[in-house]
Amino acid sequence: MFENLQDRLGSILNGLTGRGALSEADVSAALREVRRALLEADVALDVVRSFTDRVREKAVGAEILKSIKPGQMVVKIVHDELIEMLGGDGVGIDLNAPAPVVVMMVGLQGSGKTTTSAKIAHRLTSRDRKKVLMASLDTRRPAAQEQLRQLGVQANIDTLPVIAGQSPTDIAARAVQAAKLGGHDVVILDTAGRTHIDEPLMVEMADIKKRSNPHEILLVADSLTGQDAVNLARNFDERVGITGLVLTRMDGDGRGGAALSMRAVTGKPIKLIGVGEKMGELEEFHPRRIADRILGMGDIVSLVERAAENIDAEKAAAMAAKMAKGKFDLNDLADQLRQMQNMGGMGGIMGMMPGMSGMKDKMAAAGLNDKLFGRQLAIISSMTKAERANPDILKHSRKKRIAAGSGTDASDINKLLKMHRQMADMMKMMGGKGKGGMMKQLMGGLAGKMGLGGGMGGMPDLSNMDPKQLEALQKQAEAAGLGRPGGLPGLGNGGGLPGLGGAKLPGLGGGFPGLPGLPKKK
Repeated sequence: MFENLQDRLGSILNGLTGRGALSEADVSAALREVRRALLEADVALDVVRSFTDRVREKAVGAEILKSIKPGQMVVKIVHDELIEMLGGDGVGIDLNAPAPVVVMMVGLQGSGKTTTSAKIAHRLTSRDRKKVLMASLDTRRPAAQEQLRQLGVQANIDTLPVIAGQSPTDIAARAVQAAKLGGHDVVILDTAGRTHIDEPLMVEMADIKKRSNPHEILLVADSLTGQDAVNLARNFDERVGITGLVLTRMDGDGRGGAALSMRAVTGKPIKLIGVGEKMGELEEFHPRRIADRILGMGDIVSLVERAAENIDAEKAAAMAAKMAKGKFDLNDLADQLRQMQNMGGMGGIMGMMPGMSGMKDKMAAAGLNDKLFGRQLAIISSMTKAERANPDILKHSRKKRIAAGSGTDASDINKLLKMHRQMADMMKMMGGKGKGGMMKQLMGGLAGKMGLGGGMGGMPDLSNMDPKQLEALQKQAEAAGLGRPGGLPGLGNGGGLPGLGGAKLPGLGGGFPGLPGLPKKK
């Protein structure tokens, strides 16, 4: 979502850091560009004005202009003010109340309230080990209550049985009572929405609030609606009183203005962001991490967290045992590609790698994208069990059958086999050092650079970490140079990622090893 803003701010601030000294005129010219970039990203005008005023006030002091690297100091000031604009410290869902804690979800129709309710319930169940009850109060939209029930079945979460003819306020009271009797820790009320704000909607929300006494009232807003989302938050807060915001579709191609304006305009924290359609694709909103991503500094902690969630420890151990014997077949390659897809694909991973965000265009030009992974998985899926285990038996007639089954051609299959051979050779050289494959090596190498040891082959064991330790992890990353736009330390000029060694992608000037076999650019 922040790609365009990231590119604009990156080029503006790089122009400052390249200079030996800065005049007040240089700072003013840069801030004019920053102001324009933020306005184009659909950030509210008054927010942009106060942001640039605060940066100018701090950046035009004598102390700054006399510093050794004034451009870097300006980048730091912009970074700090960006964090402040996004809300300073991250705020999660507050469950510090007598059980059952009532969480009321509000918002307009189509913003994703029902799906988000299920995602939050899934998160509280799987991460916080809470017993959750969901209840649909939407009696107007056809099948709304059935939708929540189906999501509950899918995620194995309790839902309140539907009784025809009950009003939303009666359902809310029954849900709280059922949660008390059922020993639930949290009850989530999925309220009705409208296509626009109207008086009956606000009266209904106020009545539900009075009957259920919610501890949290979360406004679900579609981040693609831009400034309308900010006005929506203001209206709901004035009439109902919200405690926090959840922004959906943050993985879309919107300009990100809603996320940047929300906290500054409403004073309410953004607590969660939806980054995809799947049940697990809901993340806590961390202002520092978002600011790091916007300024191209990467987001190491989120990347390691995502790896911890997606790397299967048992599979990794089994793969490590195979690699110790020098074995790496096409089933193993398919597992590695699926892990990368689950972590957000090449674009998602590169966006979180410090100094790597600029690699996306080069990778796309070289033909390395998530569609390529999809084609390669289709090819492997079209093979027989024997062919996947022993690719050497693949002759012309077999390749012709596989190409027809996967919708590709022989050249695609040959590229995949070449990639597999080179990776297999690399795994043999590494021998017992494989430690579970490409993604595991990547995470382990990053953890090693931060001086972290421990679980999962060099990757920190996040399951035993509290929020303070995670913050310390981020600081360690910055101290190790991983939070700077200049790239990863100790790797020379973009020469590969730590812990992976070996082959590079042709035509990319170094970079992501372990994925060879792509044609060179002509």
